[in-house]
Amino acid sequence: MRIDKFLKNSRLIKRRTLAHQACERGRVKINGKAAKPGTQVNEGDVIEIQFGNNTTAIEVISTAENVSKQESREMYRIK
Repeated sequence: MRIDKFLKNSRLIKRRTLAHQACERGRVKINGKAAKPGTQVNEGDVIEIQFGNNTTAIEVISTAENVSKQESREMYRIK
């Protein structure tokens, strides 16, 4: 699954366009490397997202295509 789509489906970022822009600006890293919007995410990857001055690290648990609001919390674990 693409990183921008994962961020939107997991509801870490509200819209896919915002996730796309965050990746282009270098605010998203996968396993320590800068991620482009089309970079593939796999289970077990560690994603770091910079929100302003704060950085949040999460571990990908699943990459489901269609999820409900309740299931979206089960897609990742905060590290």
